[in-house]
Amino acid sequence: MTDSVKKLVRRFGLPRIIIVLFFLLLVACAGAFHMNLPQFFSDVIRRWGMYGVLALAMVPAIQCGIGPNFGITMGIVGGLLGGLVVIQLDIAQNPALVGIHPLFAAWVAVLIAIVIGVILSVGIGYLYGQLLNRVKGSEMTVTTYVGFSIIAFMNMVWMLLPFNNGELIWPNAGKGLRNTISLASSYSGVMNNTFSFSIGDFFVPTGLLLFFFLMCFLVWLFMRSKTGIAMSAAGANPMFAKAAGIDVNKMRLTGTILSTVLAAVGILVYAQAFGFIQLYNGPMMMGFTSVAAVLIGGATPKRASIAHVLIGTFLFQGIMALGLPVVNQFIPESNLSEVMRLIISNGIILYALAQAKGGDGRE
Repeated sequence: MTDSVKKLVRRFGLPRIIIVLFFLLLVACAGAFHMNLPQFFSDVIRRWGMYGVLALAMVPAIQCGIGPNFGITMGIVGGLLGGLVVIQLDIAQNPALVGIHPLFAAWVAVLIAIVIGVILSVGIGYLYGQLLNRVKGSEMTVTTYVGFSIIAFMNMVWMLLPFNNGELIWPNAGKGLRNTISLASSYSGVMNNTFSFSIGDFFVPTGLLLFFFLMCFLVWLFMRSKTGIAMSAAGANPMFAKAAGIDVNKMRLTGTILSTVLAAVGILVYAQAFGFIQLYNGPMMMGFTSVAAVLIGGATPKRASIAHVLIGTFLFQGIMALGLPVVNQFIPESNLSEVMRLIISNGIILYALAQAKGGDGRE
């Protein structure tokens, strides 16, 4: 019996087992307090889809050898610019597109935003990858620094960009972009509402989940292609890969660009599900939450898979969705909701980073 338990712990990893048990404890507590579990699980499913592509950006980054990419904000900036251009041009309000169907117009808008974001993020990712190829061995430090630095730099840029759409700029000053931009008249909820259905209080955002699964499938296919296998080999053992004739720097660059592109797509998926675009310091911690999600799912700084993304994102967002309401039930008279949200989210991130070596403590 003891050997079986040890094998189970070694296979699934003690950190992941602890997180799963904590999640189940929250579910049990929510049930004990007679909370609306179908509604909470609807929120978990929605958050799973809206954060999933951002977490997926970690797979090519880790597999190519640069490690957890805390600098996915580089790609997020590209995606945000794509989303802003679409709003500036009022694509979702185009009479010809709306005449076909408003949902069709919204899909055209979000897909154009994704295309623009991908194009921009390829260029950004190339420059970012060139930088990381010059700082081998210090990637985690550099990606963290770059991730925070691009946010600080863009805080100035958002005030200077020549957008003039009334939904984007400050109403009084007439220039500079708002902190939070509503997508209600553009592509808010377009994926969530496509093929969606409800079973009682349980809402299933079918389009959002299908898009997330499609992105997972495309990354899975790429990782099994000749280039993907070479990229994984370069990340796992650079010296062996180089001896086998693989251009390690090129593979690292490919993985960095792909990670940056996925981040651009991911922020647009997140924004349409959230209903708003958040600029300035809004995306600052998204790199940390994405890294924490895949680490909770069982990834290590040297190995990550689609399964780690699916499991880790579900557990991370499940705890985030259930944790705060359950804590508020224990402390009903408190006014500490925002404080508890920060404690829970940062606590999960810290735990995931502390357990980064996986289940048995070995790489």
